[in-house]
Order: sequence, then structure tokens, then C-alpha cells
Amino acid sequence: MTEPPRAVFLSYASEDAEAARRICDALRGIGLEVWFDQHALRGGDAWDQRIRREIRDCALFIPIISANTQARLEGYFRREWKLAIERTHDMAEEKAFLLPVVLDETSPLQASVPEPFRAVHWTRLPVGADTDSFVDHVRRLLSPDATTPMATSVRSPALATSSIGAARTRSMPPASRSLVPWIVSALLILVMGYFVVDRFVLPKRSVPAAAAPAPAPAFNPPAHSIAVLPFANMSEDKQQDYFSDGLSEELLNSLARISELQVAARTSSFYFKGEHADLATIAHKLNVASVLEGSVRRSGNTIRVTAQLSNAVTGYHLWSQTYDRDLGDVLKLQTDIANAVANALRVTLLGDISAKIEVGGTRNPAAFDAYLRASNAYRRFGPANLAAGGLNKEGLQSAVDAYTEAIRADPEYALAYAGRSIAFADFARALVTGPGAVDYLNRAQSDARKAIALAPDLADGHLALANFYAGSLELASALQEYERALALAPGDARVLREYGAFAVLIGRTEAGLAAAHRVLVLDPLNYMNHFGLGVSLAFARRYGDAIRAFRDAKALGQDDVSVNMWLGISYYLSGDLRSAIAECERAGEVNGPWCLAMVYHKLGRHSEAEAMLAKVRAIAGDGFPEGYADVYAQWGDTARALDWLDRAMRDRDLYLAYTKVNPFFDPLRNEPRFQAIERALNFPE
Repeated sequence: MTEPPRAVFLSYASEDAEAARRICDALRGIGLEVWFDQHALRGGDAWDQRIRREIRDCALFIPIISANTQARLEGYFRREWKLAIERTHDMAEEKAFLLPVVLDETSPLQASVPEPFRAVHWTRLPVGADTDSFVDHVRRLLSPDATTPMATSVRSPALATSSIGAARTRSMPPASRSLVPWIVSALLILVMGYFVVDRFVLPKRSVPAAAAPAPAPAFNPPAHSIAVLPFANMSEDKQQDYFSDGLSEELLNSLARISELQVAARTSSFYFKGEHADLATIAHKLNVASVLEGSVRRSGNTIRVTAQLSNAVTGYHLWSQTYDRDLGDVLKLQTDIANAVANALRVTLLGDISAKIEVGGTRNPAAFDAYLRASNAYRRFGPANLAAGGLNKEGLQSAVDAYTEAIRADPEYALAYAGRSIAFADFARALVTGPGAVDYLNRAQSDARKAIALAPDLADGHLALANFYAGSLELASALQEYERALALAPGDARVLREYGAFAVLIGRTEAGLAAAHRVLVLDPLNYMNHFGLGVSLAFARRYGDAIRAFRDAKALGQDDVSVNMWLGISYYLSGDLRSAIAECERAGEVNGPWCLAMVYHKLGRHSEAEAMLAKVRAIAGDGFPEGYADVYAQWGDTARALDWLDRAMRDRDLYLAYTKVNPFFDPLRNEPRFQAIERALNFPE
């Protein structure tokens, strides 16, 4: 007689059997059916077939994660995890199925788990902890009218609402430039220097006509999550928008330094500027429980700031305050507002918050004003601005000039040194090679080291130094600085984005993708995050997932030539050559031909492939050695591919940073000359 299917499947390493038994007993205590192999396996059962059947039929799959699963890179529980993920492919987006439980302090960013596990809410259930709330949550998930799934199918990473998130990253050049410095800058500086929470971005898979539509999930954001909207400029001078926007961003950054808060990143928070959207809509799009808004009125060196905090779930007003301050007191203002917000949200602050918020700042009004102007110019003209065509040298120079003005007004302004360092590194990437590039890199290094010397605990300084090392191909040192920045600012979307992209480049794929998924939780409306994740997924050979990420970037309204190029590359590498041609043809006058040179050759259209490569050579000359090596490697011309790689090594081509994971180089990996190049690059282990 066939037994009824069990509602819950517990998957665990044998070392965690007692903890799993405790969870099993708690769930069975409320009458739930639980598959727990130590109880359920009977003599004569075909173990493997039985487990496959139970996973196929269960209503909820609970993987138990711990230091024990971390230590075991092989184990039957890993097969169970894969079987569960395979089953989700046939599920509706809204179905609650995966519910990971972590028993200890294992970090989701470093956990050795399948990527889809990171895209859903994790429950932390230490040994000895009360299981009542967890059991109640499971009961609600399994209720026929449940509307608040904390688990989700693997196909909807956008629904990750916990503070334990998961993935994507960054920017490209004008169509008139070769993809030379900018694919790498999309991954190295990774403003890189990465789907959206609902149907606003991610198209849902269609539901069969016969199936009843699943109920919309109730709004259930993380309790201590917050978005800071751009404060309204109430000054008579409307040119002061840079100041009100900049002060809003500084407040956002201040709150992000409180580790107990989950703070939506700037791009997503500022997405609604001028839209007149209601708070409930904004909160749903950003998946935050509270919203901080306000206004700024400036008169000379005095400011009046009005701030208001609202609960986005209930709509209730939580707190408001008006501050009249001298501009020199702006650091104290940031600390006061952050403390007030934390108190209103009933957050227990750990450590001296003022020390975290004020690190690297200034009390000089002129310096602060110049810094906000510099930051505004960098956002408008730097490489992060894909929509406007990428880096604008004149605009970027205006940012450098304003950072310099800030430093002149306050020679100990660490944040200004860090900002200028990153701008100098952008100039170096634009030049790619030659003495000019070296000069800018040296300036970038000097400013980054100065920022760290002034404020050793400033994440921005370590991030700037990491970018310098990455641009100089000192990859082990870059990793050390990225990790230091991440330790100092684990909730900073930019740090997570850049660390994640770099981790993928050096072969730490799972850690990198986990950081990128976390960025999407913090910054869901930033199409660069989706674009960057797509690039990292392509490097991870996950072409189907990469294609979805690039489509998500496009769904946010950005039909950028770089996105088209990488979408074309992903189609090419996945074998869909027809789609590859369609996208490469829309990838710009240099990126497009470079991409088409490989696609046409794969189709046997060799004369057209040669013509495409000639177009690239006509614009880029010999300044694109690594890119030519890509093409010749894919053409099967090993000798010329290696010759160009030798040239890239002599030129210290920035693209060499992704040699370890570059799929174009797969045909070369058994060549001694290639292996020597890879060793010379000294990738960190």
C-alpha cells in the first residue's frame, strides 16, 4: 500500500542528525508529516529511489546548513539539494518550497550551497533555540490559504526578502569605444564600479490556464529594513539639488553603517525621484519596512533639515524632527538622525555609532560642499552611467577638480581622497596602456593610501586601494583589500558589488555570486546590478542564468550596447547562434563586430568573420591584444591567440584579470604557453 506523501523533507549532514531530529519532533508535534530518514527508512527500501520519490512528492524542502555541511564538500545531502532544485523548475514562481535553516553562524555569503538557496529567506535556528515561531511559520506556509511565503522557488530570486540575500553588477563605454577597458572595468572596479522584487522587472512564467492563480504574497519585508528617499530641495536656488541629494545620500550611507539595519542602496532609493509615487508603492518595490523622507533648506552655511520616518507596512508615522544646523555640524546631524531612526525602529545599537558614521568625514563647510559636487559629477559622468554612454572625460575631470577642492579645504578629508582615487583609476582604465595610464594609477594609489592613513576603518579607502591593485593586476593584494572593505561595510551595496565581481574573476564563484545576490536585495532597481550578475554568470558558464540576468537589465528600460553585446556573447557560448547575431548586431560599432567575428566563424562564414575583425582593428589598432586573443582562440588559431596574449602581458592589458575564468580561452588551457601566462598573473588561491 502506498504511503501518503510527507509534507516536509528534512535534508541534513549526518553530523547534524540530533539538530534535525529536534526540528523533526517539533514539526511532528503539530501534526505535520515529516520525512526524516532515520525514522522513515524501513528494511527493504531502495534508499536512493525512496528519497527521490519523497523529494518529488514533499510540500516543503528544508535543507539544514551548518559548519558541518561546510566541511563536507561531498555527501548525499548535496544530491538531495540538487534534486530539490530540479523540482522547482516545474513550479510556479509563487510557490513556497525551499526553506533553508542554518544552525550556527555560517555566513550565507561564504556558505557552500547551491546558488538558489541564497535567493530565499534563511531561518537561523541555533541548537537550543526555541522552535515555536519556526514551527508556526512552517504551519502557515503549508496552510492552503497561506499568503506569506518566506521560501520561494528557485526561479524567483527576486523574492528574497531576508537580510540574507543573494546576486548581480556594472557599466560599459560609449558605443564608439572598443570594449577594451570597459568590460574589465565592469568587473574590476566593478562599480561593477551588480530581480527586482516583483513583476515591475521580472516577467513571471505563465501559469497553465487550468490552474488557479496563486494568491499574491502578503507584504512582509525584513523588520529593520529602510529606504532613504531623496530629500526635497526647499532652497530658493534650484541649483542646490546636488546638495539636497548629496545630503540624502550621506544619511543613507550613515544608516548603512549600522549593521543592524538593511538599507536600500542609492540607485533604487532615488529611482522614484520626481515620480510622486506613494510610500506603499515604493516600499513594495524596494521590499522595505520603513521609509525616511524629508526636506533641506540651505542658506549660506546654515541648513534646516526636516526628516520623517514612516512605517511602510502600517502607514503609521513613526518619528519626525526638524534640525537647524551650521553646515560644519553635518557629521553630528547625520549621527543624530541615524540614532533617532534606530530608536524609532527599536534597533539595539552595537558599539559607538558616531565613530562609524563620522569616520573619514569633514567639519569644514566648504570641503563638504565641494565633496557633494564631486560626488554628483562622478555619478553623472563616471563609468557607472551606462545609460549616458559611459565615462565622459570632461565630466569626470570636473569631479576630480571638485574632489581636489574639497581636499584643499580640508587636507584630512579621507572620503574625498577615496573618491578622487577611484576617479583617477577610471582615467587609467580609459587610457588602458602607456605612461598616462601609469601616471593615473600612481595617483589613484597615492590617494587611496592617504585615505587609509587618515581613516583606517573607512571602507571607501580600502575599496579604492583594491581598485588600484586590480587595475595593476596585483590580484592577491586586491583580494585582501576587497575583503577588508567588506568586513568594514558588509551592508554597503557598492562594496558587495565590487567584491562579488572580483571574487568571480579570481575563481571564487560561489562567494562572488552570493555577494551579487545580496546586492540585488539592497539595490533591486539598479539595472547595472543585473548586468553585472549576467557577466559573472557568463564567466561561471551559467549561460541560461546569464541570459535571464541580461534580460532583466533590459526590462529596467536600458537597451545599452554593452548589455546587448554580453547577451549576444551568452547566446553564442550557449550555442544559440541565431539569437547571438541579433544581439551582437545591436551592440555598437566596435563591440558588435568583435562579437560577430566569433559568431560568423562558428557558422562557417569565415570571410564575414574576417571582415568583422578588420572593423575592430581599424578602430582599436593594436590596443586590444587580449580581445584579439579571445577571437583567435575561438577561431582555433592557437598560435596567434597566444601571440596576442604575450602582447597583452607586455602591455599589462587590464583584461588579463579575467584570464582564469574567461570562457573564450578554454581551447588554450592545455597549452604550456597559456599555463605560463596564468601562473605569471599570480591569481590568489
